[in-house]
Amino acid sequence: MTVESSALYDIPGPKALARHRLYGILTLLVIAAVVGWVIWMLFHTNQFTHQKWMAFEYKGVQELLLRGLGNTLKAFGWTVLFALPFGALFAAGRLSDHRAVRWVSTLVVEFFRAMPLLVMIFFIFVALKVEPLWALVAGLTLYNGSVLAEVFRAGILAVPKGQKEAAFALGLRKTQVMTYVLVPQAVRAMSPTIVSQLVVALKDTSLGFLITYEEFLHAGKLIATNLDYDLPFIPVVMVIAPVYIGMCLLLSWLAKWLERRARRSPREGATPVAEAGPVLDGRG
Repeated sequence: MTVESSALYDIPGPKALARHRLYGILTLLVIAAVVGWVIWMLFHTNQFTHQKWMAFEYKGVQELLLRGLGNTLKAFGWTVLFALPFGALFAAGRLSDHRAVRWVSTLVVEFFRAMPLLVMIFFIFVALKVEPLWALVAGLTLYNGSVLAEVFRAGILAVPKGQKEAAFALGLRKTQVMTYVLVPQAVRAMSPTIVSQLVVALKDTSLGFLITYEEFLHAGKLIATNLDYDLPFIPVVMVIAPVYIGMCLLLSWLAKWLERRARRSPREGATPVAEAGPVLDGRG
């Protein structure tokens, strides 16, 4: 019996397999020990006492958290609505054939990418006297839109040049080439990076509590610093963190679903081709 081999990887033998199993078992034991130590410390510091968790039994606290979650989703929704067109517009500007448009777009993108997000939010809120929600949305839009502009530009440039040349050879204008040829192919490659940036935008909505915007983290902060409930900081984290993680996982799942749908669409909409038949040359 022959053993298949690769230039980059050799199939492990019996001793190597046993060694890998041992490494796996040791890793699991270390992880279990760390998790067990964390749980023991939580019990040891009385983080599961009724005094620290009773705040969540009150309807007012539950409504506060739900209102904060709704405000977080509202800020995130407006950010996505503005950041994606912003990124697409300035990506097109950076790819423009007109030098002035390209320079202006590059200046805008590089400036807002380099500017700290918190500084932009504070400047819009304090200097321009904008309401907390729109100050937060504006800061998130400028920063994440600038990052997305670079993502869009890189995705379009990553499409093989032959695709663009073939489209121009068919007589399509540049707008048509971008719309029907380059962008659809680039979106499939860009979707994981776009979702990653949207996850960043979702988490950055928590900066709103610094300008008194009553989002999810702000609501948790009000509960965690309440002396009546014995400062339930850890319980609040244990409630809020899974919600943020769940929303990020939902975004990732949505991106994968859209990617699978995009891959199926060309095949579903394809025109069936008739089978080839015998060729008649007219001589018999």
